[in-house]
Amino acid sequence: MERVDVAVIGGGQAGLAAGYHLRRAKADFLILDAEPEPGGAWRHYWDALTLFSPAEYSTLPGWWMPRQDGHPFPTRDHVVDYLAAYEKRYALPVRRPVTVTAVEPGDEHLKVVTDTRTIAAAAVISATGTWRSPHVPAIEGREVYTGRQLHTVGYRSPGEFAGKRVVVVGGGNSAAQILADVSTTATTTWVTRREPRLLPGDVDGRALFGISTRARTDPGATRVGDLGDIVVTPAVAEARERGVLTARPMFDRLTPTGIAWDGGESLDADAIIWATGFRPHLPHLAAFSGPDGRIRLDGNRAVTEPRLHLLGYGDWTGHASATIIGAARTAKDVVRTVLEQLT
Repeated sequence: MERVDVAVIGGGQAGLAAGYHLRRAKADFLILDAEPEPGGAWRHYWDALTLFSPAEYSTLPGWWMPRQDGHPFPTRDHVVDYLAAYEKRYALPVRRPVTVTAVEPGDEHLKVVTDTRTIAAAAVISATGTWRSPHVPAIEGREVYTGRQLHTVGYRSPGEFAGKRVVVVGGGNSAAQILADVSTTATTTWVTRREPRLLPGDVDGRALFGISTRARTDPGATRVGDLGDIVVTPAVAEARERGVLTARPMFDRLTPTGIAWDGGESLDADAIIWATGFRPHLPHLAAFSGPDGRIRLDGNRAVTEPRLHLLGYGDWTGHASATIIGAARTAKDVVRTVLEQLT
């Protein structure tokens, strides 16, 4: 059985950030990535997606993301190229495609079971993200609706919806960006659980991170929720000018041909895009889940198995750790804890 001090599961932004700090510490580690190529979940995002921060504020440790000419907010492909160049720049030991099917407890090591071999690791950092676990809310009629339903993970470009009637569900940045994109070819209806609030034009992801960081230590500081929910990227600003950012209240059920509200109003739709978020992707950690299916954490460490650390799953595992800059900052603390364990 192959042995290693640290096994990092996931080769996206969080896994690479952990790899950087492990490399600097000259640790014995591997990064196991299920993707066939570099880029993590960014390889699968829709074509028109952009970051909602400038490149210089969306960076992994050690090397700033280069600016992209003509794009104040870097595109999906630019981020993929950056992540690929990053792991090459630091010679990170990424093995792919390797799917981790389970992490099992052991007396001396954790057993990392993959589709090709089993690896014994003194510590494990799980950084698989959320992309493989999309969330769609339970709602009456989903099984009778005869149109097309897809989650954010299934959306690529507006061309396939040309001339269609499309409902976009969700009140966050992904919903707004997808709405802006698909509305260039389709007739759209935006549906949200609460009135969407666009942030002021000078507030981007960089400012949001700073605001939310201050709010964690200063109860009187301005909070992100006080300002709004959606960053006005150039595409979202253009959609606002076209008048497509007007939201309807959440519908109550689906019908065979569309959506309906309890008041009697209904709307036919050819497709429904659920931009309704994700859940942590953790099937490989079933051995450490409680009866409710959740893993209890002390900071980033599993309570029942302190050799297991989680990184990059949102605020649950570190402030804004599902973002590039948030993952970079959290990874440093996680790796420090891991290395202290190993000494």
